[in-house]
Amino acid sequence: MTGRLPWIGRRLLLGLGQTAAVVLLVFALTEALPGDAAVALAGDQPDPERIARIRAAMRLDRPAAERLQEWVTGMLHGDLGTSLVTGRPVSGHLADGLGPTLLLAAATLTVLVPLSVGLGVLAARREGGLVDRTVSALTLAVHAVPEFALGVLLAALFALHLGWLPATAVAADPLVRPEVLILPVLVLTARPVCTLSRLVRAGMIEAMASPYVAHARRCGLSGSRIRWAHALPNALAPATQQLARTCDWLLSGVIVVEALFVVPGLGTVLIEAVAARDVPVVQGMAVVFGIVTVLANLGADLVARRFAPRSEVAA
Repeated sequence: MTGRLPWIGRRLLLGLGQTAAVVLLVFALTEALPGDAAVALAGDQPDPERIARIRAAMRLDRPAAERLQEWVTGMLHGDLGTSLVTGRPVSGHLADGLGPTLLLAAATLTVLVPLSVGLGVLAARREGGLVDRTVSALTLAVHAVPEFALGVLLAALFALHLGWLPATAVAADPLVRPEVLILPVLVLTARPVCTLSRLVRAGMIEAMASPYVAHARRCGLSGSRIRWAHALPNALAPATQQLARTCDWLLSGVIVVEALFVVPGLGTVLIEAVAARDVPVVQGMAVVFGIVTVLANLGADLVARRFAPRSEVAA
């Protein structure tokens, strides 16, 4: 245990540094956005004097360094700021969209992980065989289709043409009508399952050719036990780290999918905030996404080190 503490400490310090960099980058990027909430509230033909009064009322005329200091100090006390448009705390806007987004992400991961592992193990059983070639061809074809295009195709087929599934989640509670999440989950699962299954396949092929698997065969262990209990844990290390990167991708994919299927989650909140130039909401959302990304990668490193303790994980 003591041997692992320095590595864990380095990873935690790196995570803190990455979080601080995310905060500074988010503030700099939002400062570079054209216009602000005062311009958006002034209307289509804004009067410069009116914009100046609105900007002063919103305290947007202060120096950037002063606003950054106030924002960071508030975050350290759990305050993400106040919406410039509604006057509500940013945390309230996040809470409004958090439930549907978490439900969508959890459903996606629930489908993604076992499907990726199953396809990878299935393809690795007969390297170069018919099943392996079929799985590889299908995953390559699906991975080439962008999320929005796949979403439009699935909605046109299953919602408009066949009428099996709802096309959007308008005025629908996902907890009451879970069928509204089927198409979004399919879209969010399609591309990551291709990458993860191929990594699991490559890891399984390498593990099945290793000396410890050969020794397990000599000991008379069954093929299924060798695959699932001995080879698979060693094949999961690279797939686990890719899963963390997939969580990063899901954050951006959720925005596209929620807009496409009108799911009232964080993606919808972010789009509305950008349209209204509601900078505190955009900043709070981006910081939350950044912290989730840092934590996901930290967790992936810990899991990968557990599965493959001899592998070098950058700290």
